[in-house]
Amino acid sequence: MIALAARLSFENLFAPEARKVFWKVLGLTLVALVALWFALRSAFNSFALPWLQGFMSSTSDWTGWLTLFLAIFAGIALALSMALLISPVTALIAGLFLDDVAEVVEKRDYPADTPGTAMPIAAAMKSSVRFLGVVIVGNIVALFLLFIPGINLIAFFLVNGYLLGREFFEFAAMRFRSPDEARKFRVKHAFTVFLAGLVIAAFLAIPLLNLLTPLFAAGMMVHLHKLISHKEASLRLR
Repeated sequence: MIALAARLSFENLFAPEARKVFWKVLGLTLVALVALWFALRSAFNSFALPWLQGFMSSTSDWTGWLTLFLAIFAGIALALSMALLISPVTALIAGLFLDDVAEVVEKRDYPADTPGTAMPIAAAMKSSVRFLGVVIVGNIVALFLLFIPGINLIAFFLVNGYLLGREFFEFAAMRFRSPDEARKFRVKHAFTVFLAGLVIAAFLAIPLLNLLTPLFAAGMMVHLHKLISHKEASLRLR
């Protein structure tokens, strides 16, 4: 069931019906990341660089080596900052278009089913901010755990698997259920949702492709919610 949901979601990413949402999210994300890169460089040049120059001028014996070291360090710091911010920025932008993704999936793969109800604008904004918070928390925890040998990679997948699985599944469920019913349905199928979250975490770990994580995750959880709901309905009819 999870493998089927993941495969269908990946296919949906590049389906003709999804191209409008795909390019809209990817374009806005790239513009936001470029703007963020220039903002980080400007902040570094305005605040950190003058301090570094003053520090180096007071250490004349090692100025050459310090200049080289600090230049390398600054480049690594900027690159690391951007790497950590890719997921939150993507989550914030894509969070506004998750209902668009869900509608494409429902119309393309479940045309006979009753379509879900899109969230109002205020609720969509709230959901987008919540996704942003979840991704930030997950990445901060994973960042600290990177310094703990033996558990860093495992912890990254466990933390992000749980958080992303929970949030995206409840989003998919709330198109057909109340928030409380969606939460209870997610708890009922907690292990399946967690395993699906691990697949999303693996997708998140792939450079460049991770820009599409929210779109992939939303589509996958819409499929998973549909598959579970259909299975339960068929069991009730027996």
